[in-house]
Amino acid sequence: MTKPVRKPVTKPVLTLLLLVAVVLLPLFVLMPGARAADSPAYQEYVALGDSWSADVVIADTDGLPDSTYAPTGCAQSHRNYPKLLAASLKVPTFRDATCGSATTDDFYAPQTGLPTGETNPAQFDRLTPTTDLVTVGIGGNDAGFAGAAMDCISPDPRGAHCKEKYTAGGVDQLEQRINASEPKLVAALQEIHRRSPNARILMLDYLAGIPQTGCYPVVPVSNSDMAYLYATFQKLNAMVKRAAAAGGAELVDTYTPSEGHHVCAPPHQRYVEGLGVLSVNGPAVAVPAHPNSAGAASQFRSTLAAVQGAPTS
Repeated sequence: MTKPVRKPVTKPVLTLLLLVAVVLLPLFVLMPGARAADSPAYQEYVALGDSWSADVVIADTDGLPDSTYAPTGCAQSHRNYPKLLAASLKVPTFRDATCGSATTDDFYAPQTGLPTGETNPAQFDRLTPTTDLVTVGIGGNDAGFAGAAMDCISPDPRGAHCKEKYTAGGVDQLEQRINASEPKLVAALQEIHRRSPNARILMLDYLAGIPQTGCYPVVPVSNSDMAYLYATFQKLNAMVKRAAAAGGAELVDTYTPSEGHHVCAPPHQRYVEGLGVLSVNGPAVAVPAHPNSAGAASQFRSTLAAVQGAPTS
């Protein structure tokens, strides 16, 4: 058989092919995934918050709490959610201001009285006009929730010891404190906008650390008091949600993905350690009533998903 004779490509056809390539090539370059090797989406990330953002630890496999960005007394975990997020996003500039026991007051002024005698500079000092990503986790200490939770620890599994204390006279003191904290959170978010006008701000709520019923003696809190803490915790997160909306921040829902991983869950399942109990879950010695390594990882996953999604405000 004779081979078919291929006709040479004429100049008009070559010209047409070149034109098609010129038109389509930029489209392929701009397709999602085609720019994975390009510069990070965010250039300057600042993390602000309290102990549930610092994911405080007593120690971990890297030794003492991380002092790279804040004093050792802030008890920052080497694997808290801000550090995991910064590494995942590959941000060139990252500053983690989170610190145990912080309130919104410590955003504006240095935080003194740390266990080590150190001082954490005002958290807002880490913000600059070029900051383009900010995460915020605050409010629990403004409302005094941590102290109230520790008040609920009792050798007597009967009764409602801390509930009676905080609702004496028919007034729920914790609910009042939560409501009084809301304008502070809103003002803090507005100040972030002022200092970093181009920043995307994400505000995290609190992990689902409190069950509806207790698990005495694993956690030495009565069923009645645990139910009170649970209801109060819902009010705290509802306040954080309202503040985020009023302050122009996107809410990161860390609560829903962490349901069932509360202080009464088995050690290999819980994201928050029990009251008055030191525990090892993962590579860190967790502080009582705070997220452990698994909890920090859960916060990270929720925040990463929010960052990678389209802005909601």
